[in-house]
Amino acid sequence: MQGKTAVLLGATGLIGNELLQILLNSRDYAKVNILVRKPVDITHPKLNMHVVDFSNTENYHQALETGDIIFCCIGTTMKKVNGNKIKYRSIDYDIAVNAAKWGIEKGYHHYSFVSAIGADSRSSNFYLRLKGEVEDKISSFGYSTLDIFRPSLLMGRRKDQRAEEKFAQMVFPVISFLFAGGWRKYKPVKAEAVARAMFNASLSGKSGSNVYEYDQIKAINA
Repeated sequence: MQGKTAVLLGATGLIGNELLQILLNSRDYAKVNILVRKPVDITHPKLNMHVVDFSNTENYHQALETGDIIFCCIGTTMKKVNGNKIKYRSIDYDIAVNAAKWGIEKGYHHYSFVSAIGADSRSSNFYLRLKGEVEDKISSFGYSTLDIFRPSLLMGRRKDQRAEEKFAQMVFPVISFLFAGGWRKYKPVKAEAVARAMFNASLSGKSGSNVYEYDQIKAINA
């Protein structure tokens, strides 16, 4: 049986890097295409790297090629864009939404997206509103399967980890027992666990629109 072909956006990020390793080591995936802004120092027989100018729609559209599933782990921070909300939106919204739109045109049937807990297009918080707007838009494209992952604080080592993130990663695991009932979805979760959940969901055969928060991420990895 021929393996699946996947496209991965955000392969250098915390979740994306974990997911890339899982995909490359999986017998279920025969080809993994990563779209990156700069070359990544990794080689593998199944890996195809496309260096993409995401602001160049023709270049971006062509690099998506064809396949079975698009994994979108793209994301930035206010620090990286120097507080520029327009630039922030061009990354978190435009890249994710364009991939979803063109993926339908190219015959992809499955889209897997990393959002955030509390995502809501009506939120007064810029970040949560933006993630909610992405969710709303990609939900309108009609994928056979749409998986949306909403982690809270991500545990893992970032290359450019900020001081507040380091502090949170030390404190939150200690007090995570306090997150009970309706607060359970705010529990910190390892980036590897989210990546593993995305992979497992991609093989589950579950169709429709599926939202994975803390409990659902734990369950699909059990």
